[in-house]
Amino acid sequence: MNYFYDLWDDFISLLFPRLCYGCGNHLLRNEKLICTGCYVSIPRTNYHQQSENPVEQLFWGRCLVEQAAAFSYYAKGSRIRNMIHKLKYSGIKEIGYELGRIYAVSLKSSGFMDEIDIIIPVPLHPAKKRIRGFNQSEYISAGISDVTGLPVNTDSLNRIVISVTQTNRSRYDRWTNVEGIFRVSDPDSIRGKHILLVDDVITTGSTIESCVNELLKVEGVKVSVIGIGCAIE
Repeated sequence: MNYFYDLWDDFISLLFPRLCYGCGNHLLRNEKLICTGCYVSIPRTNYHQQSENPVEQLFWGRCLVEQAAAFSYYAKGSRIRNMIHKLKYSGIKEIGYELGRIYAVSLKSSGFMDEIDIIIPVPLHPAKKRIRGFNQSEYISAGISDVTGLPVNTDSLNRIVISVTQTNRSRYDRWTNVEGIFRVSDPDSIRGKHILLVDDVITTGSTIESCVNELLKVEGVKVSVIGIGCAIE
């Protein structure tokens, strides 16, 4: 029975090739979304194992974060960049979930998640979410939740101002572009919690900074930060 199933699977793969979203090569029978080569060769930052790493340093003097890390380097032409572009702009949501799962295994085994109570994805403005159809950070968060068992909260932190794209803006312009655009709508749900704030890519950190400063207005809140990619300027 399995023999005929494998033949059928091979036939379907010839008609509709399954390609890796990192490198574009054909996936083997037991591979899903990301090929083994990409899984192994994606350069990990291992920042979750390093105190005072470059992502943590990004927020020094700007906002108080307990820990900060990123999975890989968001460089031009990199496999992570290819995958995140497929997630955000081609709507391949499963990539976000899978990348969240992959990173969560490392975060959990390192102890990075030990004190975390709840996961909050960086929110999109409702109008932008309607246009895109989804929030990519929610899918990454769902993958992390699947591995860690921690709940995801998508209701308590809201984006109340729609800002223009951050691309090609200076560090100062990016900060002013996101200042005061987030609001906590349900402080009781996060009071006293240690929050893991999740974004797809961390660049200047301006969006994260605005989120963190709003979350820290709630009594007893602590915030740690992760991104799948980092492109620190």
